[in-house]
Amino acid sequence: MLNGIDISAWQRGIDTAVIPADFVIVKATEGLDYVNGDCDRAYQQAKAAGKKLGVYHFADGNSSGTAEADFFVDNVAGYIGEAVLVLDWETHTVTRGPGYAKEFLDRVQARTGIKPMIYMSGSVVNEWDWSAVVAGDYGLWVAYYSTDSCDGYWPDAPMYPISDWADAAMLQYTSSGYLPGWGDPLDLNVFYGDHAAWDAYAGGGTGVAPQPQPAPAPEAQENAQNTTTYIVQSGDTLSGIADRYGTTYQHLAAINGITDPDLIYPGDVIVIDGVASGNGQTYTIQSGDTLSGIAGRFGTSVSHLTILNGIENPDLIYAGDTIRIN
Repeated sequence: MLNGIDISAWQRGIDTAVIPADFVIVKATEGLDYVNGDCDRAYQQAKAAGKKLGVYHFADGNSSGTAEADFFVDNVAGYIGEAVLVLDWETHTVTRGPGYAKEFLDRVQARTGIKPMIYMSGSVVNEWDWSAVVAGDYGLWVAYYSTDSCDGYWPDAPMYPISDWADAAMLQYTSSGYLPGWGDPLDLNVFYGDHAAWDAYAGGGTGVAPQPQPAPAPEAQENAQNTTTYIVQSGDTLSGIADRYGTTYQHLAAINGITDPDLIYPGDVIVIDGVASGNGQTYTIQSGDTLSGIAGRFGTSVSHLTILNGIENPDLIYAGDTIRIN
């Protein structure tokens, strides 16, 4: 097994050479117009340190799988044959269905000769028919958070029970992991294979000839600027989560591809969009919450929350209180 991280522009400046990781997966592109301006720096730093590599495309579902795949391949041409290629399939895009995702995967394979992985939450795996993607022999990277935060790697983290695929290739088990060399939370993952297996997913040097990495396009704002995620806790209901964030359970079901709003599971990651406004995003503290856990859940820091909310003692918060996130 290999332990590693995945990063995006939210971790801009991270020294991927010093972070203890067998592999580093970097967000490269999104939709048809976003290129992560920090991708190549982080990628080359990890490469020079001898780490295994991956790059991913965040699908926005606003065009076609083929168009998004072409944009991705055009911008990662210099990495083909040495990096695992990944489709990030989440948020409202999941409602486009597996056909859109398979179109992307097929197009990447046609252009590069390499079969990419697909990343999604465990609930999305089980709520859609992925048999055609499985038949195409595309590997699965599944997200299932069984812990609020994690100090160091947890390669034995429990796997979400998944349908269609016999096994997942990789598990992302927290978005609030902490490793030496970076003070903020990180996504932590375990890859269920060795270095040779990783190289096989990356193509082992096959595919198109590497091309000079194109200059990054003007960087668009991450969709996540107006989007947050919530990790389902034991006892949660979709309607309760919706009330907490000032939205409706119908809306949350739609943007998360949830076919049965009465069926959500602890550890599922729920995307909540449109909650940020001029007045800032808020969160209602639940029983058992800690400020560090809340900070990790929302990708911020304890110091940020204490300053923003005037909290004198970060170890003393109360259920029912509402705190500002940004």
